[in-house]
Amino acid sequence: MKEEAESIEAKQRKRSSSWAIYASLPIISWALYDFANTIFSSNINTVFFPFYMDEVLGTNEEKQQLASTFISYANAVASLLLVIFSPLFGVWIDQTGYKKKVIVWFASTSIFFTFMMGIFGEMNLQSTIGGVPLSLFIVVICFVIAKFFYNSSLVFYDAMMPDLGKSEDMPLISGFGVAVGYLGTIFGLLVYLLVNDGNYARAFIPTAILYLLFSLPLFFVNRDQPIPKENRKKVRFLTGYKEIIQTFKEMRQHRTIFKFMIAYFFINDALATTIAMMAVYAAAVLAFTSGQFILLYLVSTVAAIIGSFAFGYITKKSGANRAVTYVALLMVIALIIAAAATEQWMFWIAGSLFGISLGAIWVTSRTYIIELSPKEKQGQFFGLFAFSGKVSSIIGPAIYGSITFMLRSQGAVASRIALLSLVVMTLIGLIIHMKKLKTV
Repeated sequence: MKEEAESIEAKQRKRSSSWAIYASLPIISWALYDFANTIFSSNINTVFFPFYMDEVLGTNEEKQQLASTFISYANAVASLLLVIFSPLFGVWIDQTGYKKKVIVWFASTSIFFTFMMGIFGEMNLQSTIGGVPLSLFIVVICFVIAKFFYNSSLVFYDAMMPDLGKSEDMPLISGFGVAVGYLGTIFGLLVYLLVNDGNYARAFIPTAILYLLFSLPLFFVNRDQPIPKENRKKVRFLTGYKEIIQTFKEMRQHRTIFKFMIAYFFINDALATTIAMMAVYAAAVLAFTSGQFILLYLVSTVAAIIGSFAFGYITKKSGANRAVTYVALLMVIALIIAAAATEQWMFWIAGSLFGISLGAIWVTSRTYIIELSPKEKQGQFFGLFAFSGKVSSIIGPAIYGSITFMLRSQGAVASRIALLSLVVMTLIGLIIHMKKLKTV
Protein backbone atom coordinates (compact mmCIF):
# COMPACT_ATOMS: atom_id res chain seq x y z
CA MET A 1 0.00 0.00 0.00
CA LYS A 2 2.83 2.34 0.88
CA GLU A 3 4.55 1.69 -2.46
CA GLU A 4 1.25 2.26 -4.31
CA ALA A 5 0.71 5.56 -2.46
CA GLU A 6 4.25 6.68 -3.29
CA SER A 7 3.65 5.75 -6.96
CA ILE A 8 0.44 7.81 -7.06
CA GLU A 9 2.22 10.73 -5.40
CA ALA A 10 5.07 10.51 -7.94
CA LYS A 11 2.59 10.56 -10.83
CA GLN A 12 0.83 13.61 -9.33
CA ARG A 13 4.16 15.41 -9.01
CA LYS A 14 4.93 14.55 -12.63
CA ARG A 15 1.58 15.94 -13.82
CA SER A 16 1.98 19.11 -11.78
CA SER A 17 5.49 19.49 -13.19
CA SER A 18 4.09 19.29 -16.74
CA TRP A 19 1.52 22.00 -16.03
CA ALA A 20 4.22 24.14 -14.41
CA ILE A 21 6.11 24.02 -17.72
CA TYR A 22 3.09 25.27 -19.65
CA ALA A 23 2.50 28.04 -17.06
CA SER A 24 6.08 29.36 -17.16
CA LEU A 25 6.17 32.91 -18.53
CA PRO A 26 9.51 32.51 -20.40
CA ILE A 27 8.22 29.29 -22.02
CA ILE A 28 4.88 30.91 -22.95
CA SER A 29 6.62 33.94 -24.49
CA TRP A 30 9.06 31.62 -26.31
CA ALA A 31 6.12 29.59 -27.66
CA LEU A 32 4.30 32.77 -28.72
CA TYR A 33 7.20 33.56 -31.04
CA ASP A 34 6.41 30.24 -32.74
CA PHE A 35 2.80 31.50 -32.96
CA ALA A 36 4.06 34.76 -34.51
CA ASN A 37 6.48 33.35 -37.08
CA THR A 38 4.04 30.62 -38.12
CA ILE A 39 1.58 33.38 -39.07
CA PHE A 40 4.29 34.66 -41.42
CA SER A 41 5.12 31.19 -42.74
CA SER A 42 1.50 30.26 -43.41
CA ASN A 43 0.16 33.59 -44.65
CA ILE A 44 3.12 34.74 -46.74
CA ASN A 45 4.99 31.62 -47.81
CA THR A 46 2.12 29.15 -48.28
CA VAL A 47 -1.03 31.15 -49.04
CA PHE A 48 -1.08 34.84 -49.91
CA PHE A 49 2.27 35.43 -51.66
CA PRO A 50 1.55 32.63 -54.20
CA PHE A 51 -2.02 33.94 -54.57
CA TYR A 52 -0.68 37.47 -55.15
CA MET A 53 1.81 36.28 -57.78
CA ASP A 54 -0.91 34.39 -59.64
CA GLU A 55 -3.28 37.37 -59.37
CA VAL A 56 -0.79 39.88 -60.80
CA LEU A 57 1.21 37.73 -63.22
CA GLY A 58 -0.90 34.67 -64.02
CA THR A 59 -3.20 36.25 -66.60
CA ASN A 60 -2.89 33.26 -68.95
CA GLU A 61 -1.56 29.70 -68.82
CA GLU A 62 1.96 30.65 -69.91
CA LYS A 63 2.21 33.47 -67.38
CA GLN A 64 0.85 31.17 -64.66
CA GLN A 65 3.95 29.03 -65.23
CA LEU A 66 6.06 32.18 -65.05
CA ALA A 67 4.42 33.01 -61.71
CA SER A 68 5.30 29.52 -60.46
CA THR A 69 8.89 30.06 -61.60
CA PHE A 70 9.12 33.33 -59.68
CA ILE A 71 7.73 31.67 -56.55
CA SER A 72 10.05 28.65 -56.70
CA TYR A 73 13.16 30.72 -57.45
CA ALA A 74 12.36 33.21 -54.69
CA ASN A 75 12.04 30.38 -52.19
CA ALA A 76 15.22 28.74 -53.49
CA VAL A 77 17.24 31.96 -53.14
CA ALA A 78 16.01 32.48 -49.56
CA SER A 79 16.90 28.87 -48.71
CA LEU A 80 20.29 29.16 -50.42
CA LEU A 81 21.14 32.25 -48.34
CA LEU A 82 20.30 30.33 -45.17
CA VAL A 83 22.46 27.41 -46.33
CA ILE A 84 25.37 29.84 -46.65
CA PHE A 85 24.86 31.63 -43.32
CA SER A 86 23.36 29.07 -40.92
CA PRO A 87 26.72 27.46 -39.97
CA LEU A 88 28.04 30.91 -39.05
CA PHE A 89 24.93 31.53 -36.91
CA GLY A 90 25.63 28.37 -34.92
CA VAL A 91 29.22 29.38 -34.23
CA TRP A 92 28.01 32.84 -33.17
CA ILE A 93 25.66 31.27 -30.61
CA ASP A 94 28.39 29.06 -29.15
CA GLN A 95 30.91 31.91 -28.93
CA THR A 96 28.67 34.69 -27.57
CA GLY A 97 25.62 33.03 -26.00
CA TYR A 98 23.35 35.63 -27.61
CA LYS A 99 20.08 34.20 -28.94
CA LYS A 100 17.12 36.44 -28.00
CA LYS A 101 19.07 39.58 -28.90
CA VAL A 102 19.69 38.30 -32.44
CA ILE A 103 16.09 37.11 -32.82
CA VAL A 104 14.90 40.65 -32.08
CA TRP A 105 16.99 42.07 -34.93
CA PHE A 106 16.25 39.29 -37.39
CA ALA A 107 12.51 39.14 -36.68
CA SER A 108 12.24 42.94 -36.87
CA THR A 109 13.94 42.92 -40.27
CA SER A 110 11.60 40.17 -41.51
CA ILE A 111 8.57 42.10 -40.20
CA PHE A 112 9.74 45.34 -41.88
CA PHE A 113 10.14 43.72 -45.30
CA THR A 114 6.81 41.91 -44.94
CA PHE A 115 5.27 45.33 -44.33
CA MET A 116 7.07 46.67 -47.42
CA MET A 117 5.60 43.81 -49.48
CA GLY A 118 2.21 45.29 -48.66
CA ILE A 119 3.31 48.84 -49.55
CA PHE A 120 4.73 47.92 -52.96
CA GLY A 121 2.03 45.30 -53.61
CA GLU A 122 -0.61 48.01 -53.43
CA MET A 123 1.36 50.37 -55.72
CA ASN A 124 0.46 50.60 -59.40
CA LEU A 125 3.89 51.46 -60.85
CA GLN A 126 3.84 52.07 -64.59
CA SER A 127 7.36 50.73 -65.18
CA THR A 128 7.84 47.13 -66.29
CA ILE A 129 10.78 44.76 -66.73
CA GLY A 130 10.27 42.36 -69.61
CA GLY A 131 6.53 42.99 -69.38
CA VAL A 132 6.48 42.22 -65.66
CA PRO A 133 5.40 45.09 -63.33
CA LEU A 134 8.29 46.70 -61.43
CA SER A 135 6.22 46.62 -58.22
CA LEU A 136 6.05 42.82 -58.49
CA PHE A 137 9.85 42.56 -58.77
CA ILE A 138 10.21 44.69 -55.64
CA VAL A 139 7.65 42.56 -53.77
CA VAL A 140 9.61 39.42 -54.71
CA ILE A 141 12.86 40.97 -53.44
CA CYS A 142 11.15 41.97 -50.19
CA PHE A 143 9.79 38.41 -49.89
CA VAL A 144 13.27 36.88 -50.27
CA ILE A 145 14.70 39.17 -47.59
CA ALA A 146 11.74 38.65 -45.23
CA LYS A 147 11.88 34.87 -45.61
CA PHE A 148 15.65 34.73 -45.17
CA PHE A 149 15.54 36.65 -41.88
CA TYR A 150 12.50 34.67 -40.72
CA ASN A 151 14.38 31.41 -41.36
CA SER A 152 17.54 32.78 -39.76
CA SER A 153 15.71 33.72 -36.57
CA LEU A 154 14.56 30.10 -36.20
CA VAL A 155 18.17 28.91 -35.79
CA PHE A 156 18.46 31.10 -32.68
CA TYR A 157 14.91 30.32 -31.56
CA ASP A 158 15.56 26.56 -31.57
CA ALA A 159 18.83 27.08 -29.72
CA MET A 160 16.96 28.86 -26.89
CA MET A 161 15.27 25.61 -25.83
CA PRO A 162 18.03 24.33 -23.49
CA ASP A 163 17.78 27.60 -21.50
CA LEU A 164 14.08 27.05 -20.78
CA GLY A 165 14.14 23.90 -18.65
CA LYS A 166 15.73 20.61 -17.70
CA SER A 167 16.82 18.13 -20.37
CA GLU A 168 14.03 15.70 -19.46
CA ASP A 169 11.47 18.47 -20.07
CA MET A 170 12.69 19.26 -23.62
CA PRO A 171 10.11 17.03 -25.41
CA LEU A 172 7.21 18.73 -23.58
CA ILE A 173 8.62 22.23 -24.15
CA SER A 174 9.25 21.49 -27.83
CA GLY A 175 5.78 19.98 -28.28
CA PHE A 176 4.16 22.97 -26.56
CA GLY A 177 6.01 25.41 -28.83
CA VAL A 178 5.05 23.55 -32.00
CA ALA A 179 1.39 23.25 -30.93
CA VAL A 180 1.15 26.98 -30.11
CA GLY A 181 2.83 27.70 -33.45
CA TYR A 182 0.20 25.80 -35.39
CA LEU A 183 -2.51 27.73 -33.57
CA GLY A 184 -0.85 30.72 -35.24
CA THR A 185 -1.67 29.18 -38.62
CA ILE A 186 -5.37 29.12 -37.78
CA PHE A 187 -5.36 32.61 -36.28
CA GLY A 188 -3.36 34.08 -39.19
CA LEU A 189 -5.84 32.83 -41.78
CA LEU A 190 -8.38 35.29 -40.35
CA VAL A 191 -6.55 37.81 -42.56
CA TYR A 192 -8.38 36.11 -45.47
CA LEU A 193 -11.48 38.10 -44.43
CA LEU A 194 -9.66 41.24 -45.62
CA VAL A 195 -8.79 39.87 -49.06
CA ASN A 196 -11.86 37.89 -50.09
CA ASP A 197 -12.26 40.29 -53.04
CA GLY A 198 -9.10 38.81 -54.60
CA ASN A 199 -6.67 41.65 -53.72
CA TYR A 200 -4.17 39.42 -51.95
CA ALA A 201 -1.57 42.19 -51.42
CA ARG A 202 -3.86 43.48 -48.65
CA ALA A 203 -2.85 40.45 -46.55
CA PHE A 204 0.81 41.47 -46.25
CA ILE A 205 0.60 44.44 -43.86
CA PRO A 206 -1.89 42.80 -41.43
CA THR A 207 0.38 39.74 -41.39
CA ALA A 208 3.39 41.93 -40.54
CA ILE A 209 1.42 43.55 -37.69
CA LEU A 210 0.39 40.16 -36.25
CA TYR A 211 3.97 38.88 -36.61
CA LEU A 212 5.21 41.86 -34.58
CA LEU A 213 2.43 41.76 -31.98
CA PHE A 214 2.98 38.13 -30.98
CA SER A 215 6.78 38.48 -31.07
CA LEU A 216 6.75 41.19 -28.39
CA PRO A 217 6.45 38.81 -25.38
CA LEU A 218 9.73 37.09 -26.35
CA PHE A 219 11.36 40.46 -27.05
CA PHE A 220 10.61 41.74 -23.54
CA VAL A 221 10.30 38.66 -21.28
CA ASN A 222 13.09 36.26 -22.24
CA ARG A 223 16.69 36.88 -21.28
CA ASP A 224 19.96 35.80 -22.84
CA GLN A 225 22.70 34.03 -20.93
CA PRO A 226 25.70 35.63 -22.66
CA ILE A 227 29.17 34.18 -22.33
CA PRO A 228 31.41 36.58 -20.35
CA LYS A 229 33.48 38.75 -22.67
CA GLU A 230 36.76 37.50 -21.26
CA ASN A 231 35.78 33.94 -22.24
CA ARG A 232 34.73 34.78 -25.80
CA LYS A 233 36.71 34.14 -28.93
CA LYS A 234 36.80 36.84 -31.56
CA VAL A 235 34.18 36.02 -34.21
CA ARG A 236 35.14 36.62 -37.83
CA PHE A 237 33.10 35.69 -40.87
CA LEU A 238 35.53 33.06 -42.21
CA THR A 239 36.37 31.82 -38.70
CA GLY A 240 32.88 30.40 -38.48
CA TYR A 241 33.40 28.27 -41.59
CA LYS A 242 36.82 27.09 -40.41
CA GLU A 243 35.18 25.81 -37.22
CA ILE A 244 32.45 24.09 -39.24
CA ILE A 245 35.13 22.38 -41.36
CA GLN A 246 36.86 21.35 -38.14
CA THR A 247 33.56 19.90 -36.88
CA PHE A 248 33.33 17.77 -40.03
CA LYS A 249 36.89 16.59 -39.41
CA GLU A 250 35.76 15.52 -35.93
CA MET A 251 32.89 13.53 -37.43
CA ARG A 252 34.08 10.27 -35.84
CA GLN A 253 33.50 11.79 -32.42
CA HIS A 254 29.95 12.89 -33.36
CA ARG A 255 29.08 10.07 -35.79
CA THR A 256 25.54 9.54 -34.46
CA ILE A 257 24.44 13.16 -34.89
CA PHE A 258 25.87 13.38 -38.40
CA LYS A 259 24.07 10.18 -39.42
CA PHE A 260 20.86 11.63 -38.03
CA MET A 261 21.35 14.80 -40.06
CA ILE A 262 21.74 12.69 -43.22
CA ALA A 263 18.53 10.81 -42.35
CA TYR A 264 16.78 14.11 -41.57
CA PHE A 265 17.93 15.47 -44.94
CA PHE A 266 15.89 12.82 -46.80
CA ILE A 267 12.89 12.95 -44.44
CA ASN A 268 12.75 16.75 -44.57
CA ASP A 269 13.20 16.58 -48.36
CA ALA A 270 9.86 14.77 -48.58
CA LEU A 271 8.28 16.96 -45.90
CA ALA A 272 9.23 20.33 -47.42
CA THR A 273 8.26 19.24 -50.94
CA THR A 274 4.86 17.97 -49.80
CA ILE A 275 4.16 21.30 -48.07
CA ALA A 276 5.10 23.18 -51.26
CA MET A 277 3.15 20.96 -53.65
CA MET A 278 0.09 19.90 -51.60
CA ALA A 279 -2.22 22.59 -53.02
CA VAL A 280 -1.16 21.96 -56.63
CA TYR A 281 -1.51 18.18 -56.23
CA ALA A 282 -4.95 18.44 -54.60
CA ALA A 283 -6.25 20.65 -57.42
CA ALA A 284 -4.63 18.85 -60.36
CA VAL A 285 -5.20 15.24 -59.30
CA LEU A 286 -8.33 15.33 -57.13
CA ALA A 287 -10.06 18.52 -58.37
CA PHE A 288 -10.06 20.34 -55.01
CA THR A 289 -11.41 23.90 -55.20
CA SER A 290 -9.54 26.69 -53.36
CA GLY A 291 -12.21 26.72 -50.64
CA GLN A 292 -11.96 22.96 -50.17
CA PHE A 293 -8.18 23.17 -49.96
CA ILE A 294 -8.26 25.92 -47.31
CA LEU A 295 -10.58 23.71 -45.24
CA LEU A 296 -8.22 20.74 -45.73
CA TYR A 297 -5.31 23.00 -44.74
CA LEU A 298 -7.09 23.93 -41.51
CA VAL A 299 -7.86 20.28 -40.70
CA SER A 300 -4.21 19.34 -41.34
CA THR A 301 -3.14 22.17 -39.05
CA VAL A 302 -5.38 20.90 -36.25
CA ALA A 303 -3.87 17.44 -36.80
CA ALA A 304 -0.39 19.00 -36.56
CA ILE A 305 -1.31 20.58 -33.21
CA ILE A 306 -2.52 17.22 -31.90
CA GLY A 307 0.58 15.51 -33.28
CA SER A 308 2.97 17.96 -31.66
CA PHE A 309 1.39 17.54 -28.22
CA ALA A 310 1.06 13.76 -28.55
CA PHE A 311 4.62 13.28 -29.76
CA GLY A 312 5.92 15.43 -26.93
CA TYR A 313 4.74 12.68 -24.57
CA ILE A 314 5.69 9.84 -26.95
CA THR A 315 9.20 11.29 -27.25
CA LYS A 316 9.53 11.59 -23.49
CA LYS A 317 8.37 8.00 -22.96
CA SER A 318 10.05 6.19 -25.90
CA GLY A 319 13.00 8.47 -26.57
CA ALA A 320 13.57 10.88 -29.43
CA ASN A 321 15.37 8.33 -31.64
CA ARG A 322 12.42 5.90 -31.71
CA ALA A 323 9.92 8.77 -31.99
CA VAL A 324 11.65 9.90 -35.22
CA THR A 325 11.15 6.37 -36.58
CA TYR A 326 7.42 6.52 -35.79
CA VAL A 327 7.10 9.89 -37.56
CA ALA A 328 8.87 8.64 -40.70
CA LEU A 329 6.62 5.55 -40.85
CA LEU A 330 3.56 7.77 -40.51
CA MET A 331 4.81 9.95 -43.38
CA VAL A 332 5.30 6.90 -45.61
CA ILE A 333 1.71 5.78 -44.96
CA ALA A 334 0.33 9.30 -45.61
CA LEU A 335 2.25 9.72 -48.89
CA ILE A 336 1.26 6.29 -50.21
CA ILE A 337 -2.43 7.01 -49.50
CA ALA A 338 -2.13 10.41 -51.22
CA ALA A 339 -0.39 8.95 -54.27
CA ALA A 340 -3.02 6.20 -54.60
CA ALA A 341 -6.04 8.42 -53.80
CA THR A 342 -8.86 8.27 -56.34
CA GLU A 343 -11.46 10.04 -54.17
CA GLN A 344 -11.22 13.24 -52.18
CA TRP A 345 -11.97 11.50 -48.85
CA MET A 346 -8.76 9.48 -49.26
CA PHE A 347 -6.77 12.70 -49.56
CA TRP A 348 -8.46 14.01 -46.40
CA ILE A 349 -7.09 10.98 -44.54
CA ALA A 350 -3.64 11.48 -46.06
CA GLY A 351 -3.71 15.20 -45.21
CA SER A 352 -4.62 14.50 -41.58
CA LEU A 353 -1.86 11.88 -41.18
CA PHE A 354 0.63 14.20 -42.85
CA GLY A 355 -0.45 17.00 -40.48
CA ILE A 356 0.35 14.79 -37.49
CA SER A 357 3.77 14.03 -39.02
CA LEU A 358 4.43 17.70 -39.65
CA GLY A 359 3.75 18.64 -36.03
CA ALA A 360 5.69 15.67 -34.70
CA ILE A 361 8.88 16.02 -36.74
CA TRP A 362 9.81 19.32 -35.12
CA VAL A 363 9.22 17.97 -31.62
CA THR A 364 11.26 14.82 -32.17
CA SER A 365 14.10 16.27 -34.25
CA ARG A 366 14.80 19.31 -32.08
CA THR A 367 14.76 17.17 -28.95
CA TYR A 368 17.10 14.64 -30.58
CA ILE A 369 19.59 17.35 -31.57
CA ILE A 370 19.71 18.49 -27.93
CA GLU A 371 20.15 14.91 -26.71
CA LEU A 372 23.00 14.12 -29.12
CA SER A 373 25.02 17.34 -29.25
CA PRO A 374 27.59 18.41 -26.63
CA LYS A 375 26.39 21.49 -24.74
CA GLU A 376 29.33 23.60 -25.90
CA LYS A 377 28.49 22.82 -29.56
CA GLN A 378 24.67 22.95 -29.44
CA GLY A 379 24.45 26.21 -31.35
CA GLN A 380 26.80 24.90 -34.01
CA PHE A 381 24.80 21.71 -34.42
CA PHE A 382 21.51 23.65 -34.62
CA GLY A 383 23.14 25.66 -37.40
CA LEU A 384 24.09 22.45 -39.19
CA PHE A 385 20.57 21.14 -38.55
CA ALA A 386 19.11 24.18 -40.32
CA PHE A 387 21.76 23.74 -43.04
CA SER A 388 20.64 20.14 -43.67
CA GLY A 389 16.96 21.09 -43.73
CA LYS A 390 17.38 24.02 -46.10
CA VAL A 391 19.57 22.18 -48.61
CA SER A 392 16.89 19.49 -48.82
CA SER A 393 14.17 22.13 -49.25
CA ILE A 394 15.99 23.35 -52.38
CA ILE A 395 16.58 19.91 -53.88
CA GLY A 396 13.21 18.26 -53.12
CA PRO A 397 10.95 20.58 -55.15
CA ALA A 398 13.46 20.49 -58.02
CA ILE A 399 13.23 16.69 -58.23
CA TYR A 400 9.42 16.77 -57.97
CA GLY A 401 9.19 19.47 -60.66
CA SER A 402 11.59 17.61 -62.98
CA ILE A 403 9.44 14.46 -62.82
CA THR A 404 6.20 16.34 -63.54
CA PHE A 405 7.92 18.24 -66.39
CA MET A 406 9.34 15.11 -68.05
CA LEU A 407 6.06 13.18 -67.68
CA ARG A 408 3.71 16.14 -68.26
CA SER A 409 2.02 14.40 -71.21
CA GLN A 410 0.79 11.71 -68.79
CA GLY A 411 -1.41 14.19 -66.91
CA ALA A 412 -2.27 13.31 -63.29
CA VAL A 413 -0.10 10.16 -63.46
CA ALA A 414 2.96 12.43 -63.53
CA SER A 415 1.98 14.01 -60.22
CA ARG A 416 1.32 10.61 -58.64
CA ILE A 417 4.76 9.33 -59.70
CA ALA A 418 6.37 12.53 -58.41
CA LEU A 419 4.64 12.04 -55.07
CA LEU A 420 5.85 8.42 -54.94
CA SER A 421 9.41 9.75 -55.30
CA LEU A 422 8.86 11.38 -51.91
CA VAL A 423 7.97 7.97 -50.47
CA VAL A 424 11.37 6.76 -51.69
CA MET A 425 13.07 9.76 -50.08
CA THR A 426 11.35 9.12 -46.75
CA LEU A 427 12.24 5.41 -46.84
CA ILE A 428 15.90 6.24 -47.50
CA GLY A 429 15.91 8.55 -44.47
CA LEU A 430 14.13 5.94 -42.36
CA ILE A 431 16.61 3.19 -43.29
CA ILE A 432 19.60 5.42 -42.48
CA HIS A 433 18.02 6.38 -39.15
CA MET A 434 17.16 2.79 -38.20
CA LYS A 435 20.69 1.60 -39.06
CA LYS A 436 21.98 4.37 -36.81
CA LEU A 437 19.65 3.15 -34.03
CA LYS A 438 21.44 -0.19 -33.95
CA THR A 439 24.70 1.57 -33.20
CA VAL A 440 23.29 3.83 -30.46
